[in-house]
Amino acid sequence: MRVDIENIGAHRGGRPVITDVSVSVPSGTVLGLLGPNGSGKSTLLRVVSGLAAPSAGRVRFGGTDIATLNRRKLAQHVAVMAQEHSEEFEIPVLDMVLLGRIPHGRGYGRDSDRDIAVARQALARVGAAHLVDRSFSALSGGERQRVLFARALAQDTPVLVLDEPTNHLDIAHQLELLDLVKATDRTVLIALHDLNLAARSCDAIGVLAEGRLLSHGTPDEVLHTDLIRSVFGVESTAVAHPRSGRQHFLFDARSPSRSDSHDPADQSIPTQEEITAP
Repeated sequence: MRVDIENIGAHRGGRPVITDVSVSVPSGTVLGLLGPNGSGKSTLLRVVSGLAAPSAGRVRFGGTDIATLNRRKLAQHVAVMAQEHSEEFEIPVLDMVLLGRIPHGRGYGRDSDRDIAVARQALARVGAAHLVDRSFSALSGGERQRVLFARALAQDTPVLVLDEPTNHLDIAHQLELLDLVKATDRTVLIALHDLNLAARSCDAIGVLAEGRLLSHGTPDEVLHTDLIRSVFGVESTAVAHPRSGRQHFLFDARSPSRSDSHDPADQSIPTQEEITAP
């Protein structure tokens, strides 16, 4: 399902967090959102998923403005894996995953055999079938991430919104989860911090800074040393991966020109038009 983000603006605490962001995500595409802390990635994902209302613009799923969808219909279109979740949530793992089936249920009846089968399949798919009888609150951070991703898969929506899903995961499970994301064949918007993981796993990259979309395109088009210096304040070296040939970045040192204060009037962060490929 195609996702169109059109001139989105959003405020938090009376101040603008997102300003005039527009991007289209074709059906089946994985769009990675990159940017420093406070750049607006999580806010944009909350707007896209319908968890927060925009102050301007609109989001469309398959041509339908999500503002016209009720909560049930919206939950049949998009599943969300957010950063925040209660570490003391006392609920069995299977029941946690079954929460993803609520939009497909009829009233408050018992979970159907199909719902239970879908939930178990989702757990198996993320390598968490052995956790089925555990309490969610007793899991490690990485185990919780896998269970929450299983819940998103069990919701069986054409769109997935994932906010830092690799948090708390070791390297092997980060790679495994991102491979699973690509294999879903769904339209995915995913916020990540690791630039090399994003370049490896995403079809397209969008870079945010100060609430604006600075660059959008394929990983090779978007990611380069000038952008990394300007947006992330890090000096880097681009090398060709010895097996894939794809561009890979080695991070050398913090840029001496980087300021800790993100003054909106600071002109050190370029506009989208000012960023050019090497």
